[in-house]
Amino acid sequence: MVISNKPLRFIVATLVACLPLMSFANPEQDSVKVKTEVAHEVKTEEAHEGAHAEPTDVKSEIKEFINHHLLDSHSFTLNADKETGSHNGFSLPIILWDNGLQVFSSSKFHYGEETAEHNGNFYVLHHEKIYKTEADGALTEEHGHPTNVKPLDLSITKSVVGILFVATLMFFLFKGLAKSYTKNGGIASGAGRIFEPIVLYVRDEIAIPNIGEKNYKKYMSYLLTIFFFILFLNILGLTPLGFNITGNIAITASLALLTYLITTFSANKNYWAHIFWMPGVPTPMKFILAPIELLGTIIKPFSLMIRLYANILAGHVVLMSIIGLMFIFKSWIGSSLSFGLAFVLMILEILVAFLQAYIFTMLSALYFGAGNEEHHHEEAHH
Repeated sequence: MVISNKPLRFIVATLVACLPLMSFANPEQDSVKVKTEVAHEVKTEEAHEGAHAEPTDVKSEIKEFINHHLLDSHSFTLNADKETGSHNGFSLPIILWDNGLQVFSSSKFHYGEETAEHNGNFYVLHHEKIYKTEADGALTEEHGHPTNVKPLDLSITKSVVGILFVATLMFFLFKGLAKSYTKNGGIASGAGRIFEPIVLYVRDEIAIPNIGEKNYKKYMSYLLTIFFFILFLNILGLTPLGFNITGNIAITASLALLTYLITTFSANKNYWAHIFWMPGVPTPMKFILAPIELLGTIIKPFSLMIRLYANILAGHVVLMSIIGLMFIFKSWIGSSLSFGLAFVLMILEILVAFLQAYIFTMLSALYFGAGNEEHHHEEAHH
């Protein structure tokens, strides 16, 4: 099995930027420090009483905003004004299993500020998790975590909307690409011209070198789907719409599980022979290596899951933190440097979006190739 060493033709990574972060003395620094300490004490006292204080200083507000962005959401919010309490966006359906199916709109939560009542049941939205409560909406906490019952949540969340959008977009894009081949005698037209070189790259530089000419065709549908699905989700996460789908470990775990299942159920007997009874190895060692090799089949998709999740999540956190520096710095120089660094990092994130889609697809093809490798070893002669 040969792994292609050719560089990615559609990714050019040129980025080295070291920008100093500068701030100047501010006459209000002492007063801001005192206000922050007082706000922290008040927040600590209220936490002991089970209350949830709103952040009162800029750094805490930025941290709260980043944490909220990383979570999935039961409503689609474009922007919000904390002073007036107004939100621009739309509600999403809440689907719960709580002594039967409970379906209602997320508008009843009023973006987590009110208790929702449906069929005599009361629910609150706390850190984007739904808890069942009494009519007063009070949460019972233990060690800072709510102990209320959490009904089975099957809601259409913001991430689900993003996934459905990308799936629909891919369906129409590549359906049009397929039709253009039949109409124009194998020549792509329209939007298909943009994606045809990438499709050929996945086939010629990822699938064939890692799986082989004989078996690559049966995996091409999955490889193309997973590549463009991850790529489009990564790009969608860089838009101002606030999606963080591939930065959700549940999503990356599902994608890695698909690769694991396809590898497991499509592998030939040589693949399993190398795992459970490795040829050319002394018999006592085979009993030791078999469980290690079997564990390796689970670790491989686990690494796929963590790699995609960690890279996208870290990119979102770092980018939003640097943007937040513009609101912390008290000088135009600091804000300008933060803006420049955020701009450069955004370009890097676009390259990472392509790179992570490529790595996930390439490693999946590598695992498929290992599962279909022909027998090349002979048992050692005595």
